Amino acid sequence: MFDFIKGAAAALVLATPAMAQDMPTIRAAVLKIGTVNWELKTIVDQGFDEKHGFTLDIAPYADNGATRVAVEGGEADMAVADWIWVARQRAAGKDYVFIPYSKAVGGLVTPADSGVTSLQDLAGSKVGIAGGPLDKSWLILRAYAQQEYGMDLKAETEQVFGAPPLIFKAGLSGETQGAINFWHFLAKMKAAGMKEVISVATAGEALGLNPDTPLLGYYLKQSFLDENPDLAQALYDASRDAKDLLASDDAAWDAIRPIMNAKTDAQFDTLKADWIAGIPAAGPVDMDGVNKMLALMNDLGGEDLVGQATEVPEGLFADLD
Repeated sequence: MFDFIKGAAAALVLATPAMAQDMPTIRAAVLKIGTVNWELKTIVDQGFDEKHGFTLDIAPYADNGATRVAVEGGEADMAVADWIWVARQRAAGKDYVFIPYSKAVGGLVTPADSGVTSLQDLAGSKVGIAGGPLDKSWLILRAYAQQEYGMDLKAETEQVFGAPPLIFKAGLSGETQGAINFWHFLAKMKAAGMKEVISVATAGEALGLNPDTPLLGYYLKQSFLDENPDLAQALYDASRDAKDLLASDDAAWDAIRPIMNAKTDAQFDTLKADWIAGIPAAGPVDMDGVNKMLALMNDLGGEDLVGQATEVPEGLFADLD
């Protein structure tokens, strides 16, 4: 009996590498300094990928455009984008499928001593905006100002569009009186003493949107998922494991702090708190909230923003438990 048990154990040890080799691999194309790396590193370091039956291979790229080219060209299987962009691609014929990742969104901040307490107070001021005129945060805040105050935010302010680091510097230096930036740059701006006047989530909720609707996510090709049944659920489950750990264990944050580009404890603490606040509820996406948001984006940005995706394309969101 002992020899049988010993032989069975040896067979299991020998089989383990083979089983690992049989696992499908997800090649993730990510922005080198992107915040998604915090979750993906946690997945790999904690073995959540192998726990759920796949291997995650992370490849850094210089910009988001390069990650999208990598997926389209077959050099990668997965990248990160907002679901509105993914919907536009799917409506144009690409077989992209979206898996929710984060509901973190930006907002508008001003210097602490600016006296600005609402968007109305920005009339006649210069506002820095990360991205371009079709930036979703800017569009939502414009719609909110119109609804709440009858204010044409575009006409009554001067806009400066630029990359997030540029808007970050312009806001801190006082070159702009208000700044709309991506959530992680806003976290650092708040850590430096700037105050948030309004978040995009608050503005969206006032416009009838569901603030719990995830905006960002992982997207993969349906053809890749068809070749690897249950992989979408496996990736989602590994993502949830990482989120649960980061939401409850300070030591897990110590492990990723070196890649967070947090120059002070205040930046680290704010980035951590805002990332955790951006964790969406588990389970299927609220399709009513998704449809309302797409309709609003279509009204505000039209074809230039949503392309042919005037309705949520069938199959856009992965079928998840």
